[in-house]
Amino acid sequence: MVIAGPCVLESEELALAIAERLKLLSESLRVPMVFKGSFDKANRTSVESYRGPGLEAGLAILERVKRATGLPVTTDIHEAAQAAPVAEVCDLLQVPAFLARQTDLLVAAAATGRPVNVKKGQFMAPG
Repeated sequence: MVIAGPCVLESEELALAIAERLKLLSESLRVPMVFKGSFDKANRTSVESYRGPGLEAGLAILERVKRATGLPVTTDIHEAAQAAPVAEVCDLLQVPAFLARQTDLLVAAAATGRPVNVKKGQFMAPG
């Protein structure tokens, strides 16, 4: 399985164009593909950087991608309260590496019943 897509959701049109290409790659390579796009990139180096469309608009884009392409979709969650609404749309929840030790976030993600991909930060590697 490959998880791929834009770092951040910039527009529905761009997300759909990328997802259509990923679907073609998935079919030609016979590799399962999950479309990933973030509704909020909270870890930007500048407060002025574009962070994404936000939860509601981002989930609407992901739902459209899922319906239009048939690809499963995923996004990062940053707070426990985001787990349930994201799980209503996404097939897989992702926890960013810098949040991989946040117990409440992990418990909320697991409680949705969806698969959870906990990204492993380099800082968590054994010595």
